Amino acid sequence: MIQRVLIAGFGGQGILLIGQILADAAMKQGYHTTWFPSYGPEMRGGTANCTTIFSDDEIGSPISAMYDILIAMNQPSLEKFAPVVRSGGAVLVNSSMVPIRCDRADVTVLHVPAADLARQAGSERVANMVMLGTLLAVQDDLKQEWLERAVAAVVGKKHAELIEANLAAIRAGAEFEESIGQRAPSCGSTVLTAD
Repeated sequence: MIQRVLIAGFGGQGILLIGQILADAAMKQGYHTTWFPSYGPEMRGGTANCTTIFSDDEIGSPISAMYDILIAMNQPSLEKFAPVVRSGGAVLVNSSMVPIRCDRADVTVLHVPAADLARQAGSERVANMVMLGTLLAVQDDLKQEWLERAVAAVVGKKHAELIEANLAAIRAGAEFEESIGQRAPSCGSTVLTAD
């Protein structure tokens, strides 16, 4: 098993944090893991993306030409990176910020109103964690409890007061996937949306 996850959006949206938590959770579950951040010179508003790969076997490179899952937090990221998701993969779109639809018929697509779900969970600032929770809809290798433990480990180092808001957002993302029907298949031409 190998999962190549590309997370992309604007600086300030918590893109690198999603990747870091994902890598920490995978490592704690016993997978080989890499986390490779990339960002522009701007701290906020510029581009940011990262690749997190986890596998049963050793990983040869921290980057890839094709990915299994894309988390697109903004429209430029969806437009740029949707073509590099393998057929049968998944695209998770932050529909709160992306007015267009992903039109690929060969991948599973989830349009997630991340800001609305984050607001319901307590703070719009944790929309990134909603998207991380929704990731559970398209893959079975990571477990929610390990994502939650990773939040405590990664976020708690500097901001212990934010742990509960982040955990609530992950749970909101996981519950969103359940609220729109059965578990999303890992391949095919499924489009799931609630907005």
